[in-house]
Order: sequence, then C-alpha cells, then structure tokens
Amino acid sequence: MSSTKTVTITSRGAARLQAGHLWVYATDLVEAGDAQGGDVVAVTDTRGRRLGWALYSDRSQIALRWIAEPDVEINRAFWRERLLGAAAFRQRTIGDAEAYRLVFAESDRLPSLIIDRYGDYFVLQTLSQGMEALKPLWVDLLVELFAPRAIVERNDVKVRALEGLPLVKGVLYGALPERLEVALGDGRFHVNLLHGQKTGAFLDQQENYRAAARYARGRVLDGFCYAGGFAVHLAARAESVLAVDISAEAVTQARQNVQANGLANVTVLEANVFDLLRELDRQQERFDLIVLDPPAFAKSRAAVPGARRGYKEINLRALRLLRSEGVLVTCSCSYHMSEEMFLELLREAAADARRQVRILERRTQAPDHPILLSMPETQYLKCVILQVM
Repeated sequence: MSSTKTVTITSRGAARLQAGHLWVYATDLVEAGDAQGGDVVAVTDTRGRRLGWALYSDRSQIALRWIAEPDVEINRAFWRERLLGAAAFRQRTIGDAEAYRLVFAESDRLPSLIIDRYGDYFVLQTLSQGMEALKPLWVDLLVELFAPRAIVERNDVKVRALEGLPLVKGVLYGALPERLEVALGDGRFHVNLLHGQKTGAFLDQQENYRAAARYARGRVLDGFCYAGGFAVHLAARAESVLAVDISAEAVTQARQNVQANGLANVTVLEANVFDLLRELDRQQERFDLIVLDPPAFAKSRAAVPGARRGYKEINLRALRLLRSEGVLVTCSCSYHMSEEMFLELLREAAADARRQVRILERRTQAPDHPILLSMPETQYLKCVILQVM
C-alpha cells in the first residue's frame, strides 16, 4: 500500500512536523509531482530528506496529514495495528463502557478518521480524501476485529466539502434496529445513528454528565438539553429539572429518555433558550443549578465576535437566575473559542450580573477523545463549573 509518490514541503512545513503537529498546509507545498488526492505519499523537505508518510489532499488547505515515520511500511497490517492500538487505549482509560469514541482522528494517529462505538453498532466518518479512499478497509477491519451488527457512515458533515467529497450517510454493513438503546454515563438513552446529532449522541460529555450530577440539588434548569443527557443525570439528586431545547425532534427524544430512565421530576419544554432565560429573569425565577451546553456558536474564526456575544448573553442571564451558592455548568464546543477567551467572557458576564463566582472545576472532553499536546485543534470542548458566592 505504500506509495512511491513524493511530495516536497518547505522548511517551515518540515519544522511544523518536527514540532509534533500533524498537518502541513497547501501553502507549504513545494512540489506534489504526480500525487493524486487520496494518495499515501512520501514526504521530503527541500534538501531531499525523507520525513515520513502522509495522506495527500489536492483540494483542502490541509494538504498533508502525517501518519508515520519513513521506515514504516504502510499496508493493511499497519492500519490494523493502529486500530488495535486505539481500542487498547480505550480499554485502559474507560474500561467496559458501552458507548464511546473508538478512534479520534489525529489523537490516535489515524488522521481524519472517526469511529464511534454504540455497543455492537459502529459509526464511521472518513473526513479527508485519504481516509475516504481507505473506507472499504475500515469496514473490513471492523468486521474482522469486532464482529459488529451494523456499521453506519455519517459522512454528512460539512468539513468533507472542503475535501471535494460528497455529503452522504447510510448503512455500510449489517442492519440497524428500529430503536437502539445504550448506556451513556449513568443513564440509558435512545440513540439514532443515522439521523441524530453528531454520530448519534454527545459521547464527549459523558464524564461531564457525572461531574454535574455531583452538584445537583433543588431546582435545576438544563438549557440546550438536546436528548436530555445532563437532565437525566441531574434528576437523581434534584427536586425538579426543567429541560429546554428549541428543536422539536430533540424535545421528543429527551422525553423518551426521561421516560426510559423512569424519571418523574423532569419537564421537557420546547423553547428558545435565549428568550426563556430573559423571561425567567423577568419573572424573578431562581434555580440551584443551571446547565448551558449550546451548539457551537463559532464554527469559524470570523464567527468568534458574534459567538462571544451569544455566550456572554446566556451566561449572564443564567448567573442572574442562580440562587446564592447556586452552580452554573457552562460549556462551549467551539474550537475557535479558546478556554482563555471563554473564561474572560464568563468574568465579564459575572461582573455585569453583579455576581461573585468561584471556579469549582475546569473540564474538557471525555478521555476517549484524547488531546494531543502538540495539536491544539484536538481540544475543543470547554466545561467550566462555577458557584455563585
């Protein structure tokens, strides 16, 4: 499978790889020769030194995604070993979890490949030309190593358009049941692998569900509840939970999950969270714990200023709604919104709300979404738990 095709990069691109980053941008390509989009290529610098192997894209600004050192043979056995390594890491870090991210792209040295596991069902995303070319291999390896009941592709994400790839989804192997229920955190949840958010559930929040539950008491508000992940976990310790989402489909799913977990103290409401927070404040309603887990407001660097205003608005309103010693669990899944920026807007929101707050925890995505120290892009989720003094 190793190619004889070679791509030459600038000294700046080479330095980037040597520093541990796994991407080389199109602006650092010197010569691509006869390489075609999707090829595994040998990477050299302008002095002719072999640096290693990478996946090549002729469409994306990320032209090369590094995969291995130059003395490695890139073949089926190589990819199989990488997949087994990712599985072994999950066994060590999350044990016998039923639903988790099996492969997290660059963090598992399998760039642009996502594989999520929901029991005996797997969801695959191939997000670059190179991984798209390898898609049949990943299906074959999953069948060989895990004997799944079904493999679904959720290649309906916009990032594929940057690679010139179509947006598609469907069943690649086996058959899906009409209803699929799995354990997420400490609850049972219905998931829709073909039509649900992300690949069916927010696997990256499972540890944050448990963390938030430790602070639950009294009256709780779960904003942007989606399928009720936080609400279900908070209900065991709260007197009542009001879960809110603007999506009718999400509200239906959240109600199903509340019922599946036998919870009688959760109310799920379809509403615009921004409007509801303002109305609750006007009515002088108060809560003991509020969760804010909105969708990504900043999907690009240009969107950050507007996103910042949105994040500040909802956090300011939430802080005003909290009782003394109340707890705010607030999240941002926008990569372009750094933790430093997020903490700064939280400081501003607290000042404007005239609330003194202290940080109880600063959290991130679950350990099945590992973060590469040399690649800030692998850390996207911020979860801050604050208490009103």
